[in-house]
Amino acid sequence: MGKNFLPRSLYYGWVVVGLAIVSMSYWFALRTTFSLFFVAFIDDFHWGRAETASVQSVAMVTYTVMAPLIGILVDRIGPRKVILPGIALMSVGLFLCSRIQTIAQFYLFYGVIVGTGVTCLSIVPFTVILAHWFERKRGMVNGLAGMGIGIGPLFFVPFFQYLISFHGWPTAYLIFSASVLIIPLPLNAIFLRHRPQEMGLLPDGDQREPITGGKNEGTHHPVASSPMGQKERWLIEEMKGSRFWSLLLFPCLTVFGVYIIIVHHVRYLVDLGADKMWAASLFAGTSALSALFRFFWGWFSDRMGREITFTLGGVCFSSGIFFLLLYQYLPSVVLLYLFALLFGAGWGSTAPMFMSIAGDLYRGKHFGLIYGMVEGGIGVGAAIGSWVAGYIFDRGQNYLWAFILAILFNIFSIFLVWYIAPGRTYKVTSRSPG
Repeated sequence: MGKNFLPRSLYYGWVVVGLAIVSMSYWFALRTTFSLFFVAFIDDFHWGRAETASVQSVAMVTYTVMAPLIGILVDRIGPRKVILPGIALMSVGLFLCSRIQTIAQFYLFYGVIVGTGVTCLSIVPFTVILAHWFERKRGMVNGLAGMGIGIGPLFFVPFFQYLISFHGWPTAYLIFSASVLIIPLPLNAIFLRHRPQEMGLLPDGDQREPITGGKNEGTHHPVASSPMGQKERWLIEEMKGSRFWSLLLFPCLTVFGVYIIIVHHVRYLVDLGADKMWAASLFAGTSALSALFRFFWGWFSDRMGREITFTLGGVCFSSGIFFLLLYQYLPSVVLLYLFALLFGAGWGSTAPMFMSIAGDLYRGKHFGLIYGMVEGGIGVGAAIGSWVAGYIFDRGQNYLWAFILAILFNIFSIFLVWYIAPGRTYKVTSRSPG
């Protein structure tokens, strides 16, 4: 399984990046198409928005619980033994979703079963895997892999809106279930590899071991090579520091706002008179822009720094939400195009910076645990954001304060990134277990 069938000039790590793009496109297609099924279920079953949006919250709570476990398992038993069963479970859950009759079934089938399976296709395992394959090009590679987060919705959102509109949501879920088995399952089964060393390769495609003492010296976390008991003690010491918790909190706050928008904005536009297919197409375009910007921000951050990159992305993110909010008071399509452009650009900065900042500070044998905890915090933010927006609407029949909260939380996350300061070499000394 370790044979490299590629030309010598092509580093196999780029194949792994391609798998990450495909896999994460399915992961985020599931997340974003929820907004379409959200509209359909409210129309068909007349459920409240808070209780319907809470299905996504349950899925994100499942993600919060599973993400650290998946991160650990990927490095302990290998990604194939984690990702392939997860894909199969996701397919089973989507098939069951096509048979939903009650809100409780929706919670179980989508929130728990699909929520567990899709975590195995998410950013968590692939961030861990890519950290083994690339070091110097981490920002660019994470941005490139993160393009799947935008590419998936670009195709799936309009496609599933078409299926829902003309064939019904049960058919849409059946086709989704089948596509998961047809595309990501065989691709990962055939091509996925864990580490370059398994194929006699080095990170970044280097021809020899890098010389120590360069500018990145000190970024390799000592947890990778220290005895077992000392590793746990080191982690406990890290958890006493505000920088560690800031690393968990800033993505949580950002994603709180992301999920307010991606879960509720299609319903928001439909309430204001927009055609469902047009609203879905706008969402697809926004996702496409985010895909392009993910690669750009990853590349940009390798040159200008993570702090500046995340700040610029955050300004775009908050500005886009402001224009979406303004649309209910000044219904001009220009505002929606500004929303799509700016929110897409800002949204595109999120995943590459989450991955890269965590990788800058913590990498090594147990990076899976650290990044799993980061994604667990992201799951908390997504769960709360999805539910809070529905609750605010049910109480006041307006999304005003939900959108304002999304902007405020995003601004606070920018300050946290400057506090974390990933651009400053993070070298563990007194807390080092070795």
